[in-house]
Amino acid sequence: QVQLVESGGGSVQTGGSLRLSCEVSGSIFSINVMGWHRQAPGKQRELVADITSRGITNYADSVKGRFTISRDIAKNTVYLQMSSLNPEDTAIYYCFTNLDDLYARRVYDAWGQGTQVTVSS
Repeated sequence: QVQLVESGGGSVQTGGSLRLSCEVSGSIFSINVMGWHRQAPGKQRELVADITSRGITNYADSVKGRFTISRDIAKNTVYLQMSSLNPEDTAIYYCFTNLDDLYARRVYDAWGQGTQVTVSS
C-alpha cells in the first residue's frame, strides 16, 4: 500500500499564506487524481481542490482566486498554495489520491493523516 505524507500546515494570521505538500510513496503507481479535502469543526468534509492526470484543476467556490493546486509528476507530490487566508479556512486538511497501483494491480483511494491549518483573526 502507498503512503501519503503531508507537510506545511500551521498557524497564520488573517491575510497570510501557507503551502501544503503531499508526497505519495511506497509502491509503483500511476496517479489518476490528487487533491485536498478539509473539515472544519462541526462541518462536513468538503473538497478544496484537485488535479487530474491531465493537469485539469477543480476548486471549491470558496477558495477560487486564493488557492492554487499544482503537482510535480517526477516527485509524486501535490501542492496547495494558499494565499489571503481567513478564519473560514481553519480546518484539518486531508490529502487524497486515486491511483493505479501497478505492483498490486489494483485501483484504489488513499488518504493522508491530515494537517491542521489555523487562521487567526
